[in-house]
Amino acid sequence: MKIIYFDHNATTPVDAEVLETMLPYFTKHYGNASSKTHAFGWIAEQAVKTAQEQVANLIQAHPEEIFFTSGATESINTALKGLCARFGNNKNHIISAVTEHEAVLENLKKLQLKGFEVTLLPVNQQGQINLEQLDKAFTSQTFLVCLMFANNETGTLFPIKEIAEITHKHGALLFCDATQAVGKVEVNVIESGIDILCLSAHKMYGPKGVGALYIKKKRPRINIQPLIDGGGHQNGMRSGTLNVPGIVGLGKACDMVKQQMAATNLKIANLRNLLEEKLTLLPNTYIHGDVQNRLVNTSNIGFKNKSAADLIRHLKKLAVSMGSACTSEKASPSHVLMAMGFSESEAQSSIRFSLGKHNTTEEVKAVIEMFNEIYQQH
Repeated sequence: MKIIYFDHNATTPVDAEVLETMLPYFTKHYGNASSKTHAFGWIAEQAVKTAQEQVANLIQAHPEEIFFTSGATESINTALKGLCARFGNNKNHIISAVTEHEAVLENLKKLQLKGFEVTLLPVNQQGQINLEQLDKAFTSQTFLVCLMFANNETGTLFPIKEIAEITHKHGALLFCDATQAVGKVEVNVIESGIDILCLSAHKMYGPKGVGALYIKKKRPRINIQPLIDGGGHQNGMRSGTLNVPGIVGLGKACDMVKQQMAATNLKIANLRNLLEEKLTLLPNTYIHGDVQNRLVNTSNIGFKNKSAADLIRHLKKLAVSMGSACTSEKASPSHVLMAMGFSESEAQSSIRFSLGKHNTTEEVKAVIEMFNEIYQQH
């Protein structure tokens, strides 16, 4: 029996069509996109421009607002540190939330050491912030709100449009970590009012090591100090030789998820509903997060009085996680679940299931049977 993969929020397999699109740029079209004097460079440059258009089309941005990075973590570092470098002499207050990804929270800790003030909003048991608390958190020094689109551990979706309206009312900017959302739900930066956004290819069937940063160019025009200096690539925003095969893969992945999103979500929703329906029949099991407002592929289930680590050790033919892949090497319980009011024991009794487009009903039934057997034996 093959291992069943239910950990798509950690990473996804590269789609066959994405890989096929990338391959020529490793061997045949291997030019440097910055080489302006010959066809090899022109072909690479055009491939990058096409990818910019594909990424922009997915989130309803303009191609010139898309900058390529090595992934969401670099994009987050660039956005937060770059904005602070621009605004730091005038304003110094940032609003975020306790359930943000570690890539955001660790950056905010470093910025606090440099004198920036950070307000981390609490969440309720569904993982939602209180919009009135957000409104009251602004000061005359607030220049940035940093809130994710969808939580990577519970799938909880924030009301980004309402958050943007409050943010802009106070004259601040909204930076949105949309890494888990892009490709799974409709993300429209114009309608949502997002000023800066990050995404990553490997969360939507593209390659690892490539992502993008959206930076709004008009009303207002946003200037971010570059994190990486060098030859002035990407209009000076991010210097360094472009990863053309990876960028091509990101573009193709964006193109494919846009076309497939509706059908994929319908299929995955049915699979997740079946999984939850059966697993919550087991004694003392429950679902974490906002079940009405979450990603269709994500189910964070608590198995009360059970150790998630012990359960996973018995599930040798199933790939799942206890939380974010970026913190899986740490022994501490999920900061997201703890912030939602669950005890340390409850947090350590929880498993995240994140399904993908290749999963099947047969796999879900097999996973249900695995859990039924474990509960009968223990």
